[in-house]
Amino acid sequence: MGESDDVHVVTSGDRIGDFSDPAGRSREEDDWPLLDWAFEQSPLYLALYDVDLRIRRMNTAARHQLGLHQADERGRYLDELLPALPGLDVVAEQLRQVVETGQPVHVTVVGPVLIDSDSRALAISMSPVKDRGGRIRGVYSAAFDISEQYRAQQRLALLNEASTRIGSTLDVARTAQELAEVAVPDLADWVSVDLLESVYQGHEPVAGPLLGPVALCRAAHQSVIEGCPEAVVELGQMDIYPDYSPAAQALAAGQSRVHHISDPDIAHWVAADTNRTAAARRYGFHSVMYVPLRARGTTVGVVTFARHRRAEPFEQDDLILADELAARAAVAIDNARRYTRERATALTLQRSLLPQRLPAQTAVDVASRYLPAGTDMGVGGGWYDVIPLSGTRVALVVGDVVGHGVHAAATMGRLRTAVRTLADVDLAPEELLTRLDDVVTRLAFEEGPPPAAVAIGDENVGDEDVGAVAATCLYAVYDPVSHCCSFASAGHARPTLVTPDGTVDVLDLPAGPSLGTGGQPFEAAEFDLPEGSLLVLHTDGLLKAGGRDTDAGLSALRRALAYPALSLEILCDTLLTAMLPDRLSDDVALLVARTHVLDANQVAMWDLPADPAVVAGVREQASRQLASWGLGEATFITELVVSELVTNAIRHAQAPLQLRLIFDGSLICEVSDASSTAPHLRRARVLDEGGRGLLLVAQLTRRWGTRHTRSGKTIWAEQPLAAQPAPAGPDFTG
Repeated sequence: MGESDDVHVVTSGDRIGDFSDPAGRSREEDDWPLLDWAFEQSPLYLALYDVDLRIRRMNTAARHQLGLHQADERGRYLDELLPALPGLDVVAEQLRQVVETGQPVHVTVVGPVLIDSDSRALAISMSPVKDRGGRIRGVYSAAFDISEQYRAQQRLALLNEASTRIGSTLDVARTAQELAEVAVPDLADWVSVDLLESVYQGHEPVAGPLLGPVALCRAAHQSVIEGCPEAVVELGQMDIYPDYSPAAQALAAGQSRVHHISDPDIAHWVAADTNRTAAARRYGFHSVMYVPLRARGTTVGVVTFARHRRAEPFEQDDLILADELAARAAVAIDNARRYTRERATALTLQRSLLPQRLPAQTAVDVASRYLPAGTDMGVGGGWYDVIPLSGTRVALVVGDVVGHGVHAAATMGRLRTAVRTLADVDLAPEELLTRLDDVVTRLAFEEGPPPAAVAIGDENVGDEDVGAVAATCLYAVYDPVSHCCSFASAGHARPTLVTPDGTVDVLDLPAGPSLGTGGQPFEAAEFDLPEGSLLVLHTDGLLKAGGRDTDAGLSALRRALAYPALSLEILCDTLLTAMLPDRLSDDVALLVARTHVLDANQVAMWDLPADPAVVAGVREQASRQLASWGLGEATFITELVVSELVTNAIRHAQAPLQLRLIFDGSLICEVSDASSTAPHLRRARVLDEGGRGLLLVAQLTRRWGTRHTRSGKTIWAEQPLAAQPAPAGPDFTG
């Protein structure tokens, strides 16, 4: 580096004004006045500093903007002259950097750097002043006001931010809050978003012009002051805006308006409300904009932008920006409103298709929960059911339809109805799923094939992706007499068993194909359950919530079940709290059941030979058993039922034969045999000698039926007891 390239710093003792030619050459004398005039008359804010950053000279424009006289600045520091302008600290720091490095600096300073404005944007160029030897003699700065350009850039940046932040969810209140958060503090010091009551509730906006008083609900507000203390209307609260209020006038005209707080329209409205009067005086509101929210030709609400901390009032450019923000937010709010309405419809449909109350029965105590997915996903197709069966048995069902929305909810209702219908036939779990698979296959054929990209069992698939029906299901039948539970699964999440000693185990079941794949067999697995065992049945949404995989979900479920709960209802709440995040990507159906076992003295069984001569003795044994139970008033009907069912089995069925009486709120009579043929109820003709037995049984009892077993079939009949009437409500035929 040559000597001319070296950077030298001179002290304030050197003569900064000595710019004479070292060789003795002097400038033309008439050049100096021209340079002075150019410096003083320049519209730029010009200043010259020595190396100690003392002011040597300023031009007229700079002195005017800083409020200085010509005699004030020479030899003084900026912060000494203007200590109340903290924005000048940035300028001083940059000047110091130029002196230290010898390199020019170009900066944009935003803030209170001029005395006539709270905030200005200045583009400042600072350059070192060197003599012919390369020594730094001072610093020269030139600045000009770019506030308008800066504000335009800020408005564009704010609009860009609004396009990404507003409408991030399909929630009306959240979308309104996003608008308020975007506008504060860059545009306003305080913002409120008030929606028409119908829009806030998710209904259609009122058609036609909004004339007269308007009822508005506060959807959102935001302030530069923490806690938004300026608000006189709480979130979610409705307020009536009279027809002379600026908000009502803006809605009626459909046009944005800018007001000063002293304008007659706004002054009249504020004065009529003591709360608003107090807030306006306390916080010093001075400039307000009212901007209607309009989307697709309809008005959904109004936005209020106000300033009380920033001194400058709103300008026309601010109103244009507010209009643009409101237009973008209105479309997002209307989209959220439409989604809210559709989601409410789907959720109402789904909840109406789920059990309104679980039926009373003896086999198990049950509790259940259903949680829809988050607002972005919508209602899913999960369901649960508890179905009383014959012989005091009970069916526990949990299923899940692929997809979300009304389509999934409607399909869920159809499958739940199909399961209840098939359960009424008393099919074994694996046989029921086979029949249900046929139902799903037929539904899928009616609706058309799914797209090739749709995977069965993918809970993230939406209605727009599902062209066919696909579902999973777990069907379990528990018998409190044998304390045996039979499970069959169609691609569903495995159940969890908690035994009375606290052991938690995920039951190992044959997985089985998902419903709708067709042509593949289902298998059942049986487990002996100690009395007081806890069964937890659920959909995949419980395990995979929060992005967990199945193994991680099962581990979390084991931990949550490791501690006993005071009740099944508390257990459900505990599981949901421990397993689920705040927002769900899939709906969750949960069913928990605690098993009971019938006492041995509630059941009586007799193995019978295939001999008609035993019928009389069987009647006597049944009568004695009823007497021991204290059910003497039921003897007559029971003897008739036993006689008819046993006689039919001896005549038409195959050995071995068995008679079983169960006393559990009602009296159940069962006759089992090894034949697979089932009797049919018919009306006997006048000359027929037989055919009246089942008709007599049907008329004397509350219900009767046939269920097939692996070894044959069972004919059963149930009669209510006057002393202990059966509980009212849905029965297993429903």
